[in-house]
Amino acid sequence: MTTKIHPCGQGALALLCLAALPAPAADSAGAAVTAPQVVGALEATFGVHAGQRRNHVKGTCASGEFVGTREAARYSRSALFSGKPVPVVARFSVAGGNPKVPDTAKNPRGMALEFRLPGGGLQHITMINTPMFGAATPQSFYDQIVAAKPDPATGKPDPEKLKAFQASHPDNRAQAQFLASHNPPVSYANSAYFGIHTFKFIDKHQRTTLVRWQFVPQDGEKRLSDEQLKTAGSDFLEPALIERAKHGPIRWEMVVTIGKPGDPQDNPTLSWPEARRKFTAGTLTITAAAPQQGGACEAINYDPLVMADGIAPSDDPVLQFRSPAYAVSFAKRRAGE
Repeated sequence: MTTKIHPCGQGALALLCLAALPAPAADSAGAAVTAPQVVGALEATFGVHAGQRRNHVKGTCASGEFVGTREAARYSRSALFSGKPVPVVARFSVAGGNPKVPDTAKNPRGMALEFRLPGGGLQHITMINTPMFGAATPQSFYDQIVAAKPDPATGKPDPEKLKAFQASHPDNRAQAQFLASHNPPVSYANSAYFGIHTFKFIDKHQRTTLVRWQFVPQDGEKRLSDEQLKTAGSDFLEPALIERAKHGPIRWEMVVTIGKPGDPQDNPTLSWPEARRKFTAGTLTITAAAPQQGGACEAINYDPLVMADGIAPSDDPVLQFRSPAYAVSFAKRRAGE
C-alpha cells in the first residue's frame, strides 16, 4: 500500500523539501506567511526547547489498535476500514510551545494517531478537543501567536495586543468562546477530539464523499469543576491516563459526519449543521500509556497529510499549511535545535 503525502516524498529529504515549500495559502489581504515564519513566531513566544516540538510540546505516548466498520468501508477503500485490527501509536498533548504549561490551562488538548497499515502504509489523524479551529488562514494563526508573545517587562502577554487581535480576527471567536466556557477535561480519556478539517473518503468506484470526524470517548466527557480547576495541579493529565490504561482498555468511537453541498470545506473555524448524517466508522482502543521521553510517539512527526489510499485532504489552507510547518519543526528537533 502506498502512503500519499506531498510530492516531496518521505524521509529526511522530504523534510528539507517540505521546509522549503512556499506557504500554500494567503490571508484575505493577500499577505502570505511561510512555515518558517510561523515556527519562528512559536519560538519567539514560547522559547526554544532544544530537540522538542514547537507546538503541543507537552505530551504523553500511548498505544493500541483501531478496528473499522463495514459502513465506513462503503465510503472509503482505505485499509483503515478493513475490519481488521490496525496497530496505533498515539500521542496526547496540551497546546502551545511551553513544556511546563499547566494542565489546567484553558487551551486545546490534542490527540495524534499514527495507524500502521498492512504493507508498511501509514495513516495519520491529528485532532484537538474543540469542535473548531481558531484560525481560518495560516496568517491568522501566525497573528495569534505573535499577539500572545510575552511582554519582557511583565513576562505575560500584553492585554492590549490580545484585545486588538481578537477585535481584528473574528475567525478566532468561536474557538475562544468554546474554550472560555468549557473547563479542561479531568483526563485525556474523558475528552472528545475533533478532526476540525474537511476530508474526502474515496471508495473502490472512485466516488468521493466529503466528511468530518470526531472521536467520542466511551468513558464519557468529564470536565474539571471550577473548584477542581483551582486544586488539580499542573501535571495531572499524564498520570491520570497512565493509571486509567492500567485498569483496562480506553475506547473512543470514530464518528463520521457526511457533508452536503454548501457546507464549509475550506474553513476549519466553521462547524457543519448538527442535522448532518453521522455514522460510526470504527473504534480506537488504547491499552497502554507512558511518558513521551523515550516513548514510541516521541520521534513521530504527526503530519496530518500523511494519508493512505482511500482518504484525501480538502483544499483547506490551514490543513495544507500544517504539513510544511510540521516539517520545519521536525527538522529542527531532529537536528537537536
